[in-house]
Amino acid sequence: MNTNTLIEVRDLTKYFKTKKGMLHAVDHVSFSIGKGKTLGVVGESGCGKSTTGRAIIRLIEPDSGEVWFDGVDLLSLNQEEIRKKRTELQMIFQDPFSSLNPRKTISETIEEPMRLHNLVPDKKERQLKVARLMDTVGLARRLYNTYPHELDGGRRQRIGIARALSMNPKFVVCDEPVSALDVSIQAQILNLMKEVQEQLGLTYLFITHDLSVVYHFSDDIAVMYLGQIIEKAPSDELFARPMHPYTRALLSAIPVPSIHDRKERVIMKGELSSPINPGQVCRFSSRCAYVFDRCTREAPLLQAKDNNHEVACFLYKGE
Repeated sequence: MNTNTLIEVRDLTKYFKTKKGMLHAVDHVSFSIGKGKTLGVVGESGCGKSTTGRAIIRLIEPDSGEVWFDGVDLLSLNQEEIRKKRTELQMIFQDPFSSLNPRKTISETIEEPMRLHNLVPDKKERQLKVARLMDTVGLARRLYNTYPHELDGGRRQRIGIARALSMNPKFVVCDEPVSALDVSIQAQILNLMKEVQEQLGLTYLFITHDLSVVYHFSDDIAVMYLGQIIEKAPSDELFARPMHPYTRALLSAIPVPSIHDRKERVIMKGELSSPINPGQVCRFSSRCAYVFDRCTREAPLLQAKDNNHEVACFLYKGE
């Protein structure tokens, strides 16, 4: 494991048993994230983005694989050991309302993790830290004793960010943290998260379905499709030279704010493949305009190309 790498995921797998068979939610996913960096994970709803994030920090128990965090395999730890480690691993949830306890005030919500993990034993010190965290995330101190239902979505998400920061984490899974917010509020929250990352040296796994957001926020981007990473590259490289047909289709759907600069849309046709017992095939083959016989007989592997670009597609040499 590279000394500049904080987290390395190897062959992470999570299946769910259904009446029709095993649903391959996360299927042998591998990637690494450098210290202080952001990996954006994008894809359609149901592709396994959120399950991947939750499995890494063991909010969902994976079936197999390895997750190396600062030299420790998280999947080898018992429940007590992972509980102690969880102070360094935090999550910002998608829905800023349902992730908060409606019976607790802002201060109680932010203070609770510190109290449960006995990070700050003295009550007055905890209250002082809560106030400082509220300042950090842009929550006015007059809101100290207010409840979630009294606030708008942006302020609720700031509570979620403050709660995560209260544990002094190194790694934060951001599960679509702005998708439930208005566009103007989204920009504020993203700017806040970027500022906090620079101040504290945090490492992010940023999960989203919005490519225009992930481009400005992430150092690297991984594209997921039906439980697998099908392309991964630095942000600039992925946008300049998308290789997988699915990635090209996603990028073509980004709105362009100009009536003069129009780009060709890539329309995906065909039925979405089932994630239940998908078999050894390219999972995008049923919707791909470039499909040929090999795609329906083998599953392409994620392979490295130039400029730290990785792609799983038979259209490129080396497969």
